Amino acid sequence: MTNKQLIECVPNFSEGRDMNIIKQITDVIESVEGVKLLDVDPGKATNRTVVTFVGEPEPVVQAAFLAIKKASEVIDMSKHKGEHPRQGATDVCPLIPVANITMEECAQWAHKLGEKAGSELEIPFYMYEYAATSPERRNLATIRAGEYEALPEKLKRPDFRPDYGPARFNARAGATVIGARDFLVAYNVNLNTTSERRANSVAFDVREKGRVLRKGDPITGEIIKDENGEPVREPGACKAVKGIGWYIPEYGVAQVSMNLTNLNVTPLHVAFEECCKSAESRGMRVTGSEIVGLVPLKVMLDAGRHFLKKQKWSTGAPEEELIHIAVKSLGLDELTPFDPKKKIIEYQMADANATPLVNMTLRAFANETAKDVPAPGGGSISAYVGALGASLGTMVANLSAGKRGWDDRLEEFSTWAEKGQSLKDQLLRLVDEDTNAFNQIMAAFRLPKDSTEEKAARKQAIQAATRYAIETPMRTMEVAFEVFELVEAMVKNGNPNSVTDAGVGALCARAAIHGAWMNVKINTGSLADKELAAEFLKKAEAIGKQADQKERDIVQLVEGKM
Repeated sequence: MTNKQLIECVPNFSEGRDMNIIKQITDVIESVEGVKLLDVDPGKATNRTVVTFVGEPEPVVQAAFLAIKKASEVIDMSKHKGEHPRQGATDVCPLIPVANITMEECAQWAHKLGEKAGSELEIPFYMYEYAATSPERRNLATIRAGEYEALPEKLKRPDFRPDYGPARFNARAGATVIGARDFLVAYNVNLNTTSERRANSVAFDVREKGRVLRKGDPITGEIIKDENGEPVREPGACKAVKGIGWYIPEYGVAQVSMNLTNLNVTPLHVAFEECCKSAESRGMRVTGSEIVGLVPLKVMLDAGRHFLKKQKWSTGAPEEELIHIAVKSLGLDELTPFDPKKKIIEYQMADANATPLVNMTLRAFANETAKDVPAPGGGSISAYVGALGASLGTMVANLSAGKRGWDDRLEEFSTWAEKGQSLKDQLLRLVDEDTNAFNQIMAAFRLPKDSTEEKAARKQAIQAATRYAIETPMRTMEVAFEVFELVEAMVKNGNPNSVTDAGVGALCARAAIHGAWMNVKINTGSLADKELAAEFLKKAEAIGKQADQKERDIVQLVEGKM
């Protein structure tokens, strides 16, 4: 799993018929390093194209800015006609948190985009959803009321003053709405029926707005209305879920087609379970499901853990196994193959040309280390040894969780196993991170040094790379130290038959810490900021000494149980 912050951007452009125009926009998006274009979805009737790209916040914001700018140059709103509501060349541009970033942070990046675009482009910008500057502007439809044609008059009103940019009508570009919103998943659940009506009955049970209440017959009876004349509804089981039933001739089955608009409120696996419950109560059966588009990795991991927990089994499984369990439990491969590399956003972001050390076999990694090249070296090996220590602690936790007669302790050991998997994954990332750090130093030393400016830039790059090459093993030390807590708990409370495995985990943790400590020591010698170097050394020494004591204590515990 990546530890990078990832956000998705889904701008809607008011052009869906001329793909040459859209190509000009997507070209500028793809020109930004660190951004991956995921999807381009044009609509002729709506005359609108939805583009999806993802990356770390800064490059995504830069790509969004360039796209908005290019759209204002190549799309003329004064000539635009289409079925979809619109008011700008770039009509709406939401930022969506995907991984390791909060909605609040996403909203801050949305404002950075609005501020930059507003100051450099002659376009009015409005902020909506979680980035809204007032409750009235939270709803996109409210801002867009009257559409493009209403802008000249609306922009004269004080209450419609843009959040960024001029309060002047731009006939060519119109106005753009920028915001931060929740990730939306389009999700279909397959039923063993061809009846659209039966599928709708399940959809009404599940979706938030539920169904209209009727007198007498629930299908043909008179609609019950409130004092305002509005239909009275019986809410469905899942909030933040929209849904209908439909029949798909291509598949020969009916589906419950849903939009999950807030995965924090209703996760995908909860919507699936509610469909199963409703279908069974109505004499039907869920046979599988499909995800339309891409999903964040967390969606799959949460689903995998849910189904393992339901089986009364440890949730401390590796990422690959959690995904496999999710795919099989949700039936995601019933209609078409489910390829995690193509369906999970974080996997889509992976460099297709990269060859991570952690993807090698044990033999290949050993051979790579034994070559006459300086990397991978002691830093990467230290991180890997630490990962093995975490793996041993996790193994004992999982063995303990599944031990016959210890059923009442499942949650206790499952929690430890999850912690161990997290530590293992962090340390595995540091295997490649350490080699990358070394390569950055080498790259900095190879920079040109002919002019005064080049010398200064080279010196700065060397110092930045050196600091990175200290921070990386420092992080290895910190994460490896957390392994002690795991293995100590397993020595004290885990499966007694595996006490020596936990003990070896402690030995691995100490080896990882001391190996990384050596890297910290040698690299601080090249750091120009001697005060900062001293801080690193002091912190590393403290961890190293504590590690020595921890290892001695745990080994003593192990020997006492042998």
